[in-house]
Amino acid sequence: MNRRNALSMLAAGAGASILNNSIGQNDAIAQRYQVANPHNEKLKITKVKAIHTYPNGTGFGIVKVETNEPGLYGLGCATGIRRYKTLTAAIDEYLAPLLKGKDPDNIEDIWQTTNLGTYWRNGPILNTALAGVDQALWDIKAKRANMPAYQLFGGKSRFAVDTYGHASGRDFEELKDSIQSFQDRGFRHIRMQLGIYGAPHLSKGDPDFKRAGFGRKTDTVMEIRPYMKIIPKMFEFARSEFGDEPEFLHDIHELLPPIEAINLVKELEQYRPFFIEDPFAPEDNGYFKMLREQTSCAIAMGELFNNPHEWVNLITERLIDFIRIHISQIGGITPALKVARLAEWFNVRTAWHGPGNTSPVGHAGNAHIDLSVWNFGIQEQTDFKEETLEVFPGTPTIENGYMHINEAPGFGIDINEELAAKYPLPEEPWYRPTVRRPDGTVVRP
Repeated sequence: MNRRNALSMLAAGAGASILNNSIGQNDAIAQRYQVANPHNEKLKITKVKAIHTYPNGTGFGIVKVETNEPGLYGLGCATGIRRYKTLTAAIDEYLAPLLKGKDPDNIEDIWQTTNLGTYWRNGPILNTALAGVDQALWDIKAKRANMPAYQLFGGKSRFAVDTYGHASGRDFEELKDSIQSFQDRGFRHIRMQLGIYGAPHLSKGDPDFKRAGFGRKTDTVMEIRPYMKIIPKMFEFARSEFGDEPEFLHDIHELLPPIEAINLVKELEQYRPFFIEDPFAPEDNGYFKMLREQTSCAIAMGELFNNPHEWVNLITERLIDFIRIHISQIGGITPALKVARLAEWFNVRTAWHGPGNTSPVGHAGNAHIDLSVWNFGIQEQTDFKEETLEVFPGTPTIENGYMHINEAPGFGIDINEELAAKYPLPEEPWYRPTVRRPDGTVVRP
């Protein structure tokens, strides 16, 4: 027997052994599955529904996807409370019939067909509804694999998720106390805001538009010059009080005219902010090139983005340092993973939007991506109160400034639907408060 024939026989034998082992493993998996599915039915989606709840005065939107396997379901965050009735209709009346009977394992196909199903796409309602379904499908897949969702994304790249807290005050002394409280809790990154956005407390009396009877009583004013003067002083004060060690952040929140935002960021560079967030509204993305040419200050952008055309060029042209999209607004976990992978090649870090009106389910989704992607930057943190934690058992916890997940299969979080129903959404118009210039001109957020 020549060498080639001998090698061929050895290879055939090894292949047969591998094949037999593979068949044996597959049989074992099949047997385990038949315990839960005794009739050997193909796994399929049986029900999709929207759940809204309002514990602690904060509204949350959740999508629950149920399957024909007893007890197997997934949860996803569908944050869009300001249009929750429209969102509920999109989920219950359109997505639920479309998805019933589909195989929940086919996440990519479901995402693509649902995204393209209305022809026009990348709108906030469709994206948010789709995001809830998408995260729920990942939750189901990870539960079937009997592992936390981050394992499906590649496993851990870090032991926990570093976060930043939100310090604020009506004046410097209140701000100092707020910063100190976060330092006492172990936070290394702290966002500073003086008053609410635009420092309206600097205005004396009613603004001109209110005296003229223009707008609504709840409208607030944002004056450009007082804001631009006070924010550098805020950073100077914080550095003088706390030194160089804390990483300070600030959110312009798109409230300035673009050229004034550029001037402010340039002035803040000397204080070495960890990043300055949202200097421009999405409509003004063209100004990022001008900003990058004039300052090395780190920039985070994206919480209002819905459409890939808004972030692809900013990433690939290295015009931002942190991509800060709201995962529900872009369609869920599936597109967020793609954004993170794209950003990695251009050394842009993630900083997912995570405010208090993102549900605990959404925060869990953020954290699982944060744990796995190499180019994680920082995660916005929020503290949930007792009633919310009771509605959502398994909510991620914060310790020493780090977010820790529940290591259970899936995203490690559940919802107590009976308790959630005890906190119904109030019947009221869900409009975002309007911010105006002194003459009444509406300011873009």
